[in-house]
Amino acid sequence: MTNFPASSVTRPLPVTGLRHAWLALQAIVGRELFKFSRQYGRLLSALVRPLLWLMVFAAGFRNVFGVSVIDPYDTYITYDEYIAPGLIGMILLFNGMQSSLAMVYDREMGLMRLLLTAPLPRWWVLACKLLATTVLSLIQVIAFLAVAALLGTQLPLLGAQVFHFLVALVCGALMLGSIGLLLSVHIRQLENFAGTMNFVIFPMYFISTALYPLWKLQESGAEWVYRLASWNPFSFAVEWMRFVLYGKDPGVAPWVVLGMLAVCFGLACWGYDPQRGFGALAKRGPGGAG
Repeated sequence: MTNFPASSVTRPLPVTGLRHAWLALQAIVGRELFKFSRQYGRLLSALVRPLLWLMVFAAGFRNVFGVSVIDPYDTYITYDEYIAPGLIGMILLFNGMQSSLAMVYDREMGLMRLLLTAPLPRWWVLACKLLATTVLSLIQVIAFLAVAALLGTQLPLLGAQVFHFLVALVCGALMLGSIGLLLSVHIRQLENFAGTMNFVIFPMYFISTALYPLWKLQESGAEWVYRLASWNPFSFAVEWMRFVLYGKDPGVAPWVVLGMLAVCFGLACWGYDPQRGFGALAKRGPGGAG
């Protein structure tokens, strides 16, 4: 039998590590897609909420908003056209937070309990989970856009700006998913999750530019709501999508979204490390499920 040098034996290890990382990505994303395909009511429930806003709420204010030409619009628009990017953001927000709920469950008694102990970097496992959440968000957004078009809400999706819109959509989904991951660090039980979401989802959505422009808030005298909406990262995600749809410069919105993504994902990775982390996982110590 031929004896190979030690260097030739250890040389393939980096390739094997990359292969294991790729298999983990395939497994996590594939599992989420498989679960989604089996949960027939999940897509329907994800679409009911924004479509109700589009058909009922927007119908009552259809002609109220067309009172001024503001950026990024070059002409008067109806209210349903204005809130469409905000409703897309609603899908991203709720799906990102719902994935956090699944993360809490999986971390305690599901597959993620095993994956977090796998011989893979902890940040890579979390990144795979975040990518899976983003893929599901994109599927739900595409379905919403198709139904909204059938209902008569036309968005300028055809043109050179569609690629930039897709980038904004993906980055917004990643940011909101990373916020959900960070929240899941501090939640020990599913029973505590509903209360946490009530203090995150609804304030983040309603105190933003998803439903009304900032100048409307300032004009109505709601100064404190205007200030909070101006600093809300969800507002920047919605405005990024809204501006690029009409080929306008989104300003600092991309930098805010990417900055929040990096900060929240970094803190989530830190929190999921039981040796250095903080929150519920760190208090449980190295022997905990996380």
